[in-house]
Amino acid sequence: MALIERSFRERIVLCGVTIPPERPDDTEAHLDELELLVDTAGADVLARVLARRQTPDPATFVGKGKAEELREVSLEVDSDTVVFDSDLSPAQQRNLEKILGRTAISRTEVILDIFAQNARTAEGRAQVELAQLRHRLPRLRGRGVAFSRQAGAMGAGGARAPIGSRGPGETQLEVDRRRLLSRMSRLEADLKALAVTRRTQAKSRARAGNRTVSIVGYTNAGKSTLLNRLTDAGVLVEDRLFATLDPKVRRLDLPGGEAVLLSDTVGFVRKLPHQLVEAFKSTLEIVTESDLLVHVVDAAGRDPDGQIEAVRTVLAEIGADHVPELVVFNKVDLLPGDAERDEDDERTSAKTLLGTHAGSLAISARTSEGVTELLEVVAGRLRALETVVELLVPYDRGDVVAALHREGEVLVEAHEDDATRIRARLDGPAASRHREFVVPSD
Repeated sequence: MALIERSFRERIVLCGVTIPPERPDDTEAHLDELELLVDTAGADVLARVLARRQTPDPATFVGKGKAEELREVSLEVDSDTVVFDSDLSPAQQRNLEKILGRTAISRTEVILDIFAQNARTAEGRAQVELAQLRHRLPRLRGRGVAFSRQAGAMGAGGARAPIGSRGPGETQLEVDRRRLLSRMSRLEADLKALAVTRRTQAKSRARAGNRTVSIVGYTNAGKSTLLNRLTDAGVLVEDRLFATLDPKVRRLDLPGGEAVLLSDTVGFVRKLPHQLVEAFKSTLEIVTESDLLVHVVDAAGRDPDGQIEAVRTVLAEIGADHVPELVVFNKVDLLPGDAERDEDDERTSAKTLLGTHAGSLAISARTSEGVTELLEVVAGRLRALETVVELLVPYDRGDVVAALHREGEVLVEAHEDDATRIRARLDGPAASRHREFVVPSD
């Protein structure tokens, strides 16, 4: 008889703790997102447990009574793991696992697991592995002497062990710690080398005068869909969290004829693990060096403002909060019109979103609604960063005239007796390259 293989998904219980100033509704919303993360990681949520505390319990985070309740719920639903929405210290994690009799992890481990599944390039895999090792390192402590590798006082057959092999020996903890540190050093060196290459490419783009626009936003907000819509990039698009991790850079021609480089970056999320932000910093440097950020927000999501705040928190952490930002509310095709809105519909209307975020736009990357206006606004925002200069170019320097048309926006072109007078909008590098032809202003 042929055996039929069955696929079993891990069984999960979620735990959220409300600690002021957070409200119970916020905790519920965070658990909704955590459930999506768990599903993306390949497991099933069977139950939720909520708790309220003024401060985290130092030993178990939730308190001994709530930990016992978690144990009863886990036994009732026969769960494999309890996932906490908050970060746990190594000691809290160990104490909880003793009480629960099963694995206890935090949101951080879930996100790291998803990133590990979705990383495709060598750089992406190295970044995720480094983040995992940084998270794992402090959790090696306290494993006890049961893992010690000891030679002991007696050798085989009762003979004394050879000189040099007696004593406590090296504990397995020390061996594991040394191996992790060694692997981390190797990964850091590899990523530094890749970062040097990335910076060299960025300098080449800057010398060529290429403007860079980065698409940033919450995970599953539609960044990859927008990149595909604007550039036919062919990037994977799926309705799930962190479907794409590896950045893509494509050329985009704006309505005025200017060409810019458009990049799609990894999506952000609430409580994004610090280890991941650190590991992905070299990849995210393209965001910090951009001329403009197109901040894509899921307009049909439950909490667009919360998503915006979470993204801006990460942007500040990587040093990109100084880059000009254009907020774009995506998926407006999924929002009901004001006339057909149900009283119980918690989603904010597109009109309200635009009214509370000055200068923002509403689009649908899926249907192309508002995309033409988006391109025009991006072009206008980039032009505002440039300066208008007047140049006098001799007729034998047709190459310069062609370069000005290619690198900037020619506003006026007039032919005089011995030269072409051009009034053009140029960025800093282009203006510097052609400064010998610039006519000094009065």
